Amino acid sequence: MEKLSEPLLPLIDYDAPSALRRYLDEHGLGMQKKFGQNFLINGDVRKRLVQALEVPEGSTVWEVGPGLGSMTVELIRQGAKVKAFEIDRGFARALRELIPVPAAFTLIEGDVLKTWPEEAEKEKAQGQQCEYFLGNLPYNIAATLLADFIERGRFFKRMVVTIQKEVAQRMLAKPGSKDYSSFTVLCNSAYTIRPLMVLKGPSFYPVPNVDSQAVRLDLRSDRNPEEDTPLFRSMVRSLFSNRRKNIKNNLQAFLSGPYGKSCKDISELTDRAITNAGLRGQQRAEELTLDAFVQLARTVESLLCQ
Repeated sequence: MEKLSEPLLPLIDYDAPSALRRYLDEHGLGMQKKFGQNFLINGDVRKRLVQALEVPEGSTVWEVGPGLGSMTVELIRQGAKVKAFEIDRGFARALRELIPVPAAFTLIEGDVLKTWPEEAEKEKAQGQQCEYFLGNLPYNIAATLLADFIERGRFFKRMVVTIQKEVAQRMLAKPGSKDYSSFTVLCNSAYTIRPLMVLKGPSFYPVPNVDSQAVRLDLRSDRNPEEDTPLFRSMVRSLFSNRRKNIKNNLQAFLSGPYGKSCKDISELTDRAITNAGLRGQQRAEELTLDAFVQLARTVESLLCQ
Protein backbone atom coordinates (compact mmCIF):
# COMPACT_ATOMS: atom_id res chain seq x y z
CA MET A 1 0.00 0.00 0.00
CA GLU A 2 1.45 3.36 -0.98
CA LYS A 3 1.80 6.12 1.56
CA LEU A 4 -0.81 8.87 1.37
CA SER A 5 0.59 12.14 0.13
CA GLU A 6 -2.40 14.33 1.10
CA PRO A 7 -3.84 14.90 4.58
CA LEU A 8 -6.99 12.91 5.24
CA LEU A 9 -8.59 15.54 7.44
CA PRO A 10 -7.89 18.96 5.89
CA LEU A 11 -10.73 20.64 7.79
CA ILE A 12 -9.35 19.89 11.25
CA ASP A 13 -6.28 21.44 12.78
CA TYR A 14 -5.40 18.80 15.36
CA ASP A 15 -3.03 21.19 17.12
CA ALA A 16 -5.70 23.86 17.74
CA PRO A 17 -8.18 23.31 20.60
CA SER A 18 -10.46 25.95 19.06
CA ALA A 19 -10.65 24.00 15.80
CA LEU A 20 -11.37 20.76 17.61
CA ARG A 21 -14.03 22.43 19.72
CA ARG A 22 -15.64 23.92 16.62
CA TYR A 23 -15.72 20.55 14.87
CA LEU A 24 -17.30 18.90 17.92
CA ASP A 25 -19.94 21.63 18.18
CA GLU A 26 -20.78 21.57 14.48
CA HIS A 27 -21.31 17.81 14.56
CA GLY A 28 -23.12 17.62 17.87
CA LEU A 29 -20.32 15.77 19.60
CA GLY A 30 -19.11 16.13 23.16
CA MET A 31 -16.24 14.96 25.32
CA GLN A 32 -17.35 12.33 27.80
CA LYS A 33 -15.41 12.20 31.04
CA LYS A 34 -16.34 8.56 31.65
CA PHE A 35 -14.37 7.60 28.53
CA GLY A 36 -11.27 9.55 29.58
CA GLN A 37 -11.14 11.48 26.33
CA ASN A 38 -8.26 13.88 25.69
CA PHE A 39 -6.90 14.93 22.30
CA LEU A 40 -3.11 14.98 21.87
CA ILE A 41 -2.61 18.43 20.33
CA ASN A 42 1.17 18.32 19.84
CA GLY A 43 1.83 17.39 16.22
CA ASP A 44 5.54 16.80 16.76
CA VAL A 45 4.81 14.36 19.57
CA ARG A 46 2.29 12.48 17.44
CA LYS A 47 4.90 11.98 14.73
CA ARG A 48 7.51 10.87 17.24
CA LEU A 49 5.16 8.30 18.74
CA VAL A 50 4.35 6.82 15.35
CA GLN A 51 8.03 6.75 14.45
CA ALA A 52 8.82 4.99 17.73
CA LEU A 53 6.44 2.18 16.73
CA GLU A 54 8.61 1.44 13.65
CA VAL A 55 5.80 -0.13 11.65
CA PRO A 56 6.84 -1.75 8.36
CA GLU A 57 4.89 -0.40 5.40
CA GLY A 58 1.72 -2.39 4.81
CA SER A 59 1.56 -3.77 8.37
CA THR A 60 -1.55 -3.47 10.51
CA VAL A 61 -1.70 -1.56 13.79
CA TRP A 62 -4.26 -1.92 16.54
CA GLU A 63 -5.14 1.56 17.82
CA VAL A 64 -7.12 2.23 20.98
CA GLY A 65 -8.54 5.67 21.64
CA PRO A 66 -8.40 7.12 18.10
CA GLY A 67 -10.60 10.10 19.01
CA LEU A 68 -11.02 12.06 15.79
CA GLY A 69 -8.17 10.24 14.09
CA SER A 70 -5.07 12.39 14.50
CA MET A 71 -2.79 9.42 15.21
CA THR A 72 -4.73 7.26 12.78
CA VAL A 73 -3.98 9.65 9.96
CA GLU A 74 -0.30 9.74 10.87
CA LEU A 75 -0.13 5.95 10.82
CA ILE A 76 -1.82 5.72 7.43
CA ARG A 77 0.47 8.41 6.04
CA GLN A 78 3.39 6.18 7.03
CA GLY A 79 1.92 3.29 5.04
CA ALA A 80 0.30 1.35 7.87
CA LYS A 81 -3.18 -0.13 7.99
CA VAL A 82 -5.16 0.70 11.12
CA LYS A 83 -7.69 -1.30 13.09
CA ALA A 84 -9.15 1.22 15.54
CA PHE A 85 -11.21 0.45 18.65
CA GLU A 86 -13.59 3.25 19.62
CA ILE A 87 -16.22 3.19 22.37
CA ASP A 88 -17.84 6.58 21.66
CA ARG A 89 -20.60 6.20 19.06
CA GLY A 90 -20.36 9.85 18.03
CA PHE A 91 -16.63 9.66 17.48
CA ALA A 92 -17.08 6.38 15.59
CA ARG A 93 -19.55 8.08 13.26
CA ALA A 94 -17.12 10.95 12.72
CA LEU A 95 -14.21 8.60 12.03
CA ARG A 96 -16.13 6.85 9.27
CA GLU A 97 -16.62 10.19 7.57
CA LEU A 98 -13.18 11.61 8.26
CA ILE A 99 -11.15 8.56 7.18
CA PRO A 100 -12.82 7.30 3.99
CA VAL A 101 -10.11 4.78 3.15
CA PRO A 102 -11.57 1.32 3.84
CA ALA A 103 -8.49 -0.39 2.40
CA ALA A 104 -6.39 1.11 5.20
CA PHE A 105 -8.88 1.70 8.00
CA THR A 106 -11.13 -0.66 9.96
CA LEU A 107 -13.27 0.56 12.84
CA ILE A 108 -14.43 -1.65 15.70
CA GLU A 109 -17.08 -0.05 17.87
CA GLY A 110 -17.58 -0.76 21.55
CA ASP A 111 -15.64 -1.17 24.76
CA VAL A 112 -12.20 -2.49 23.78
CA LEU A 113 -12.06 -4.59 26.95
CA LYS A 114 -15.02 -6.53 25.54
CA THR A 115 -14.35 -6.38 21.80
CA TRP A 116 -10.65 -7.18 21.50
CA PRO A 117 -10.86 -10.93 22.33
CA GLU A 118 -13.27 -11.61 19.47
CA GLU A 119 -11.12 -9.60 17.08
CA ALA A 120 -8.04 -11.50 18.21
CA GLU A 121 -9.78 -14.80 17.52
CA LYS A 122 -10.77 -13.65 14.04
CA GLU A 123 -7.18 -12.70 13.24
CA LYS A 124 -5.88 -15.97 14.62
CA ALA A 125 -8.32 -17.97 12.50
CA GLN A 126 -7.23 -16.02 9.42
CA GLY A 127 -3.54 -16.38 10.25
CA GLN A 128 -3.11 -12.60 10.16
CA GLN A 129 -2.39 -11.57 13.74
CA CYS A 130 -1.47 -7.90 14.05
CA GLU A 131 1.97 -7.31 15.58
CA TYR A 132 1.80 -3.60 16.44
CA PHE A 133 -0.22 -1.58 18.93
CA LEU A 134 -0.59 2.18 19.46
CA GLY A 135 -2.75 3.76 22.10
CA ASN A 136 -3.42 7.05 23.82
CA LEU A 137 -5.04 4.97 26.52
CA PRO A 138 -7.80 6.29 28.77
CA TYR A 139 -6.44 6.45 32.29
CA ASN A 140 -9.27 4.37 33.74
CA ILE A 141 -8.52 1.28 31.60
CA ALA A 142 -4.81 1.47 30.75
CA ALA A 143 -3.44 -0.97 33.34
CA THR A 144 -6.44 -3.28 33.02
CA LEU A 145 -6.14 -3.51 29.24
CA LEU A 146 -2.39 -4.10 29.20
CA ALA A 147 -2.67 -6.77 31.91
CA ASP A 148 -5.59 -8.37 30.07
CA PHE A 149 -3.55 -8.69 26.88
CA ILE A 150 -0.70 -10.44 28.68
CA GLU A 151 -2.79 -12.71 30.88
CA ARG A 152 -4.87 -13.86 27.92
CA GLY A 153 -1.89 -14.40 25.65
CA ARG A 154 -2.38 -11.52 23.19
CA PHE A 155 1.18 -10.43 22.57
CA PHE A 156 2.37 -7.74 20.15
CA LYS A 157 5.83 -7.43 18.65
CA ARG A 158 5.87 -3.78 19.66
CA MET A 159 3.58 -1.41 21.53
CA VAL A 160 3.72 2.35 22.03
CA VAL A 161 1.29 3.66 24.61
CA THR A 162 0.60 6.98 26.26
CA ILE A 163 -0.61 6.42 29.79
CA GLN A 164 -0.88 8.16 33.14
CA LYS A 165 2.61 8.85 34.46
CA GLU A 166 1.95 6.88 37.65
CA VAL A 167 1.05 3.78 35.62
CA ALA A 168 4.23 4.16 33.58
CA GLN A 169 6.26 4.43 36.78
CA ARG A 170 4.83 1.10 37.92
CA MET A 171 5.72 -0.51 34.60
CA LEU A 172 9.29 0.83 34.74
CA ALA A 173 9.88 0.28 38.47
CA LYS A 174 12.85 -1.67 39.78
CA PRO A 175 12.84 -4.25 42.61
CA GLY A 176 12.95 -2.57 46.00
CA SER A 177 11.16 0.60 44.91
CA LYS A 178 7.74 1.69 46.16
CA ASP A 179 6.25 1.47 42.65
CA TYR A 180 7.36 -2.13 42.10
CA SER A 181 4.25 -4.30 41.98
CA SER A 182 2.65 -7.39 40.49
CA PHE A 183 1.78 -5.23 37.48
CA THR A 184 5.48 -4.45 37.05
CA VAL A 185 6.37 -8.13 37.06
CA LEU A 186 3.54 -9.00 34.68
CA CYS A 187 4.52 -6.35 32.11
CA ASN A 188 8.21 -7.15 32.32
CA SER A 189 7.56 -10.87 31.99
CA ALA A 190 6.44 -10.21 28.41
CA TYR A 191 8.09 -6.97 27.29
CA THR A 192 11.25 -4.94 27.47
CA ILE A 193 9.98 -1.51 28.45
CA ARG A 194 11.60 1.86 27.97
CA PRO A 195 10.34 5.40 28.51
CA LEU A 196 9.91 7.72 25.55
CA MET A 197 8.73 11.08 26.87
CA VAL A 198 6.72 12.77 29.60
CA LEU A 199 3.74 14.74 28.34
CA LYS A 200 2.50 17.60 30.48
CA GLY A 201 -1.16 18.54 30.71
CA PRO A 202 -1.03 21.31 28.06
CA SER A 203 -0.08 18.69 25.45
CA PHE A 204 -3.73 17.61 25.57
CA TYR A 205 -7.17 19.09 25.10
CA PRO A 206 -8.97 19.20 27.44
CA VAL A 207 -6.03 19.58 29.82
CA PRO A 208 -5.91 16.62 32.24
CA ASN A 209 -5.04 17.07 35.89
CA VAL A 210 -2.11 14.64 35.68
CA ASP A 211 0.97 14.19 33.53
CA SER A 212 1.21 11.41 30.95
CA GLN A 213 4.11 9.20 29.94
CA ALA A 214 4.75 7.54 26.60
CA VAL A 215 6.47 4.18 26.76
CA ARG A 216 7.60 1.60 24.24
CA LEU A 217 7.19 -2.12 24.85
CA ASP A 218 9.13 -4.64 22.78
CA LEU A 219 8.26 -8.32 23.03
CA ARG A 220 11.07 -10.09 24.84
CA SER A 221 13.33 -12.31 22.78
CA ASP A 222 15.18 -13.81 25.76
CA ARG A 223 12.14 -15.63 27.14
CA ASN A 224 8.77 -16.82 25.89
CA PRO A 225 5.88 -15.29 27.87
CA GLU A 226 3.52 -17.85 26.35
CA GLU A 227 5.22 -20.42 28.59
CA ASP A 228 4.20 -18.57 31.76
CA THR A 229 1.48 -20.52 33.53
CA PRO A 230 -1.67 -19.24 35.26
CA LEU A 231 -0.07 -20.34 38.55
CA PHE A 232 2.88 -18.02 37.93
CA ARG A 233 0.67 -14.98 37.36
CA SER A 234 -1.76 -15.68 40.18
CA MET A 235 1.13 -16.43 42.55
CA VAL A 236 2.80 -13.11 41.74
CA ARG A 237 -0.44 -11.23 42.49
CA SER A 238 -0.83 -13.13 45.75
CA LEU A 239 2.72 -12.42 46.92
CA PHE A 240 2.06 -8.70 46.48
CA SER A 241 -1.42 -8.87 48.05
CA ASN A 242 -0.10 -7.83 51.45
CA ARG A 243 3.15 -5.94 51.09
CA ARG A 244 3.73 -5.90 54.84
CA LYS A 245 3.92 -9.69 54.97
CA ASN A 246 6.93 -11.71 53.83
CA ILE A 247 6.82 -14.16 50.96
CA LYS A 248 6.48 -17.15 53.28
CA ASN A 249 3.23 -15.86 54.76
CA ASN A 250 1.82 -14.73 51.42
CA LEU A 251 2.85 -17.90 49.60
CA GLN A 252 1.36 -20.07 52.32
CA ALA A 253 -1.91 -18.16 52.08
CA PHE A 254 -1.85 -18.57 48.29
CA LEU A 255 -1.24 -22.31 48.46
CA SER A 256 -3.90 -22.78 51.14
CA GLY A 257 -6.54 -21.65 48.67
CA PRO A 258 -6.65 -23.79 45.53
CA TYR A 259 -4.22 -26.43 46.78
CA GLY A 260 -5.23 -26.75 50.42
CA LYS A 261 -7.31 -29.89 49.90
CA SER A 262 -4.69 -31.74 47.86
CA CYS A 263 -1.72 -30.99 50.10
CA LYS A 264 -1.49 -32.34 53.62
CA ASP A 265 1.09 -29.90 54.90
CA ILE A 266 0.95 -26.48 53.24
CA SER A 267 3.54 -25.08 55.65
CA GLU A 268 6.09 -27.73 54.65
CA LEU A 269 5.34 -27.23 50.96
CA THR A 270 5.84 -23.49 51.36
CA ASP A 271 9.20 -23.89 53.11
CA ARG A 272 10.48 -26.39 50.56
CA ALA A 273 9.43 -24.24 47.62
CA ILE A 274 11.17 -21.16 49.00
CA THR A 275 14.35 -23.05 49.90
CA ASN A 276 14.54 -24.95 46.61
CA ALA A 277 14.09 -21.67 44.72
CA GLY A 278 17.08 -20.20 46.53
CA LEU A 279 15.05 -17.61 48.43
CA ARG A 280 14.47 -16.71 52.07
CA GLY A 281 11.04 -16.76 53.65
CA GLN A 282 11.64 -13.37 55.29
CA GLN A 283 12.03 -11.62 51.96
CA ARG A 284 9.19 -9.52 50.63
CA ALA A 285 7.73 -9.59 47.16
CA GLU A 286 9.09 -6.15 46.24
CA GLU A 287 12.64 -7.50 46.74
CA LEU A 288 12.31 -10.29 44.18
CA THR A 289 13.37 -10.04 40.55
CA LEU A 290 11.38 -11.44 37.66
CA ASP A 291 13.75 -14.42 37.50
CA ALA A 292 13.14 -15.13 41.19
CA PHE A 293 9.37 -15.17 40.68
CA VAL A 294 9.73 -17.47 37.68
CA GLN A 295 11.98 -19.85 39.60
CA LEU A 296 9.64 -19.89 42.59
CA ALA A 297 6.64 -20.67 40.42
CA ARG A 298 8.47 -23.49 38.67
CA THR A 299 9.55 -24.92 42.01
CA VAL A 300 6.00 -24.81 43.39
CA GLU A 301 4.66 -26.53 40.28
CA SER A 302 7.30 -29.26 40.44
CA LEU A 303 6.52 -29.95 44.11
CA LEU A 304 2.79 -30.07 43.46
CA CYS A 305 3.39 -32.74 40.83
CA GLN A 306 5.26 -35.01 43.23
